[in-house]
Amino acid sequence: MKVANLVHPRKERNVALNGAARFRPAWMPYVFVGLPVLAILTFYIYPFLRTLVTSFTDTRPMERMGAFVGTSNYAYIFHDPAFWDAVLNSLIYAVCVVPLMVLLPLLLALLVRQYVPGIGAFRALYYVPAVCSLVVISLAWTSLLAYDGSINNLLMSLGVVDAPIRFLSSRWSVLFCAMIITLWQGLPYYMIMYLAALTNIDTSLYEAAEIDGAGAVRRFFTVTVRGVQRMMYLVGVLSLIGCLKVFTEVHLLGGSISPAKTITMYLREQTDVTYGHMGIGTAASVFLFVLTVGFMIASQRLDGEGK
Repeated sequence: MKVANLVHPRKERNVALNGAARFRPAWMPYVFVGLPVLAILTFYIYPFLRTLVTSFTDTRPMERMGAFVGTSNYAYIFHDPAFWDAVLNSLIYAVCVVPLMVLLPLLLALLVRQYVPGIGAFRALYYVPAVCSLVVISLAWTSLLAYDGSINNLLMSLGVVDAPIRFLSSRWSVLFCAMIITLWQGLPYYMIMYLAALTNIDTSLYEAAEIDGAGAVRRFFTVTVRGVQRMMYLVGVLSLIGCLKVFTEVHLLGGSISPAKTITMYLREQTDVTYGHMGIGTAASVFLFVLTVGFMIASQRLDGEGK
């Protein structure tokens, strides 16, 4: 008769483990999982639920939760012309910036992939705006575009204009200048993402297309765009989210009485500590959240139908 090999369950478990795992308590993995979950619940889920609840109350800044008022805060913002002007400005901002932010970094990535003298220095210098503070960049551009700024002085010295141009005095000029700042800072960041995507394209596809007689433009649309299609969708979604919640560029260019206000600027005004209304401000933030999620779902549907 064969004698059964009886091994204690604890010893059998220790044999299966190796290294530091043999001395680790059984509850330790739950600590590693529980701490991130606790952080997410504390800093993401709870603030979101708190904001949602506050949007239905008459809460004032720096005060406790106010009385329940139903949907009156949402009715207020929906009947406020300033709110819809802010929504329109944010949508125009996104419509103008997102297509350029999807296409221009791809063209720039194709340029910096070329092995020409000095391309390494160009890559390093062009990436500088992506690592600089957006506040510093906006303040620098505000100084350049001011009525007595460097750009007006240069244009007048060259004889291009007879009088300084008020770049930051109207709604559309402020939005246009803010779009330039957003593109100038965002292009190098998304360029790096496209460079990573371009490395996954098989070079034999370019050779096959060239043998078939496809020119540079044809190879770009049939090989390059197809190869980075998923990255283009990701860049579009990220830039769309950034445009809908744009604040710093427009606020610093236009000043405290900016002629152009976005949704986030409207939200900030409504939650001002002195005369603000937290209920109305959080209602605007919930609207911004729903608008952003709606655009993301729509873009995902369009991407799926395109496939």
